[in-house]
Amino acid sequence: MYLSAAESILPALQRTRAFLFRPFRLGTYFKLCLVALITEGLGGNSHFSHPSGGGHSHQPQFPGSPHFNPAWIPAIIAIVLVTIAVSFVLFYLITRLRFAYFHCLVHNVREIRPGWHLYRAQAARFFWLNIVVGLCFLLAILVLALPFVSGFWRIAQDMRAGVQPHVGAIIALVLPIIPLILLLLLAAFVTDIVLRDFMLPHYALENATAGHAWAAVWARIRPQKGPFFVYALLRIVLPIIGVIVLFAVLIIPGIVFVAIVAMLEVGIHSALGGAGTPLMILIGVVSFLIAFVGGVCFGGPLSTATREYALIFYGGRYQSLGDILFPPVAATPAAPAPR
Repeated sequence: MYLSAAESILPALQRTRAFLFRPFRLGTYFKLCLVALITEGLGGNSHFSHPSGGGHSHQPQFPGSPHFNPAWIPAIIAIVLVTIAVSFVLFYLITRLRFAYFHCLVHNVREIRPGWHLYRAQAARFFWLNIVVGLCFLLAILVLALPFVSGFWRIAQDMRAGVQPHVGAIIALVLPIIPLILLLLLAAFVTDIVLRDFMLPHYALENATAGHAWAAVWARIRPQKGPFFVYALLRIVLPIIGVIVLFAVLIIPGIVFVAIVAMLEVGIHSALGGAGTPLMILIGVVSFLIAFVGGVCFGGPLSTATREYALIFYGGRYQSLGDILFPPVAATPAAPAPR
């Protein structure tokens, strides 16, 4: 089934509905939605730290300042190494889950374990491919950041000396970085699409190497740059639209839920004071679990539909994948001619 990027939307929604809801079992539904969110994600969260106010300025502490203890260095190094190791393990497990969920969606099965074991070798090689690509991006960031290091270092030194940097100098230093950041984000997004949407099926179905998978993908992109470009645009737009729709649907129930929890907490604190702290903690934990379950149940279908969309679009251009998604109908033997 050769479908354009736009034509692939409706079949993706239909397959998502059939996969998650026919038949509907709450425990299986929650499991699949949780795996979908872990492997696909629903969006990123940004953390911004604001300087605290007060009558005096807080200067950043650097190694060698009176408040820095050199004895902390081994502990800091150990924490960094442990964090890196844990991150590698988690990313490997997520990669294994991606292959397992790929197996579920392609073959329309709901058990995670068969795909988890079936694609172990492929997932390990795909994991290392992603690590190499990530290191290449890190190297590119470092190379692009080199021309700006001296300028930021000068500003930091001036701030340590109590000299307020000129706003124009900061703007002149930051403005050239913005297009570079946007370019890196675009390159990262395109690379992620190529890896997960196009190369991963070749790893799973053919046990392909990185070179063979990329050659097969490029052989399909090269004569159809327009359709693949439209697909990439829709892969940006459609999840954003889905998140907006979810937000619009859940905003009022979410406000009501938060208001009820807040009133319970305030009421318990007013009635019991400090003695009600354990009950308030219990209500907070239960509220968090309810919000978590709700987020998984509502976000999981969106993540699943995103992966189904990728499979259907590329399945029309990759026959091994397309034949599994839409098995060819066997021709009915002709009836013998009457004698």
